[in-house]
Amino acid sequence: MVQRMTVTQADEDYVDFWPAGSQAKGEFRCADCGYGAVVTAALPRCPMCGCESWETASWSPFSRTAATVFGGDPGRLQ
Repeated sequence: MVQRMTVTQADEDYVDFWPAGSQAKGEFRCADCGYGAVVTAALPRCPMCGCESWETASWSPFSRTAATVFGGDPGRLQ
């Protein structure tokens, strides 16, 4: 089944990828394995899988609580 999206919906799903070595500050996830890292300088290679691509981690003050309450699905809050 093909999912049809409007341009606005497709734009909301867009994720920026950051290469290893980029100067960054914040919380990131490895694009391959999902390893999380808090970075205050240059993004490293992923220590778990060696990937060199990172994406910003979506942050919510309730994400950890939702994962506990809803069994790992913070999307169920909406």
